[in-house]
Amino acid sequence: MSRIGKKPVAIPAGVTARLDGQSIAVKGAKGELTFTAPEEVRVSIDAGAIHVTPHGEDKRARAMWGTARARIQNLVAGVTKGFEKKLEINGVGYKAAVAGKNLQLSLGYSHDVVFPIPAGVTIATPKPTEINIAGIDKRQVGQVAAEIRAFRGPEPYKGKGVKYADEFIFRKEGKKK
Repeated sequence: MSRIGKKPVAIPAGVTARLDGQSIAVKGAKGELTFTAPEEVRVSIDAGAIHVTPHGEDKRARAMWGTARARIQNLVAGVTKGFEKKLEINGVGYKAAVAGKNLQLSLGYSHDVVFPIPAGVTIATPKPTEINIAGIDKRQVGQVAAEIRAFRGPEPYKGKGVKYADEFIFRKEGKKK
């Protein structure tokens, strides 16, 4: 039994949910998101909540049960509050700036890294060493943050690079004399 899958997803006030076969569309104050549930689960809407149940008792159906419920919960949370990721840049001369529809990163390479900002995501740089990524789709916000972090991941000796704000970098000791 999936503990996550058993819980119904509550539909808050101001949010509408539409079910069309296996496809569910959730519309709220921040926008509209859709999700197509896998064939192994059944989705139903009743009494102001969205219920997800598995079709069978095989392993894939049970796995998709909790996954589909979590994805639907993320849709509802995204159209009501939205999602945000914060990145920090550490290193001498490392900085970021938003220029039009691009994010320019100076990360110690011989050239600036130019990252085009995708639709549905907003990127802000309150300080040259901070990047805030916001949007209504949790997967897209996380993917954009991971792509930016991948340009220069944090290294364990001096901690230089791009890291998540809540990430802890295990530091290594340098060479001994």
